[in-house]
Amino acid sequence: MSDKGFTELRLDGVSRSFGSANALKDLRLNIKGQEFVALLGPSGCGKSTALNCLAGLLPLSGGSIWIDEKRIDGLAPEARGFGMVFQNYALFPHMSVRANIGFGLKMRRVSKVDTKRRVDEALRLVQLTEHASKFPAQLSGGQQQRVAIARAVVLEPPVVLMDEPLSNLDAKLRIEMRMEIRRLHQTFGLTTVYVTHDQEEALSLADRLVVLRDGEVQQIGAPEEVYAQPANGYVASFMGYRNMLTLDVVSADGSGIVVEGTGIRLSGTNRDGLTAGQAVTAIRPEDFVIGDVTANSVEVTVEIVEYHGRELSVSARLPSGEPVYFRTDKRLAPGDTAKISVPAERVLVFAP
Repeated sequence: MSDKGFTELRLDGVSRSFGSANALKDLRLNIKGQEFVALLGPSGCGKSTALNCLAGLLPLSGGSIWIDEKRIDGLAPEARGFGMVFQNYALFPHMSVRANIGFGLKMRRVSKVDTKRRVDEALRLVQLTEHASKFPAQLSGGQQQRVAIARAVVLEPPVVLMDEPLSNLDAKLRIEMRMEIRRLHQTFGLTTVYVTHDQEEALSLADRLVVLRDGEVQQIGAPEEVYAQPANGYVASFMGYRNMLTLDVVSADGSGIVVEGTGIRLSGTNRDGLTAGQAVTAIRPEDFVIGDVTANSVEVTVEIVEYHGRELSVSARLPSGEPVYFRTDKRLAPGDTAKISVPAERVLVFAP
């Protein structure tokens, strides 16, 4: 049950408009066979539109979709043969687990012997063999999700499309199912396109991330590249750089830059070739440390402290009154003052 049928899935300038609103603009993406690609962004960024265009559920307003040298955007959804896992699983409540998984094979008139063999294999791989005769209402959320995945992959599709399949699960189950999806992707040798708004989910699952904003691609890259080297301030803010401080450029020298504001002066990396004017300075909360450890230090007033197990998540105020967020294992309380600092290489400076 592996996907060996093609080398590359190509989206060539794919666009989709709803009236005068452009939900997706000129999406260009090459996906290799057996690659796991995550479309990432907030609600309304165009990621589900892109997935529905791939599935054939929405016609294109522009561009084309290709599998190797075959153009497929004119094909009906069922003719594309893609597997799809929906957010709400879309299981048939009156059918057993076995019948749900085998439904697509029955519609394709696959022989009973071959259907039984393929469903048995799918049940084994999603670890639901002993639940084959149960109905969806008798299963947990995670088990229902595994049924939905098995139903998609039992068809031996060239591509599996997943639309936020973990969003209805609790936090513990989401973590477990992330590992399960990655395991199944590797076991089946699938090509997977996965839509999510959760950057942690995307980082842990995907071979490559596609970050979207207002229907346009902001960055495509490996998880470690997008995480550590965001292309712009939007990607930085979405990938966990919670501190986005508007400061003035003091000086710039090659990739180095110095910015300052009321009571704060920082050295960092000049990501947009700025030489003057205002800049947005991006810093992750976990990159701050307590104390005057580096030249990049500032005194803050603690406002809110949240206990997160081994560390505290702290919301504080800069001398300018602007909020700043950091994490620490040191005990702090609202009203405390603290000096925090950050290494210059962890400070990214973008155009506003």
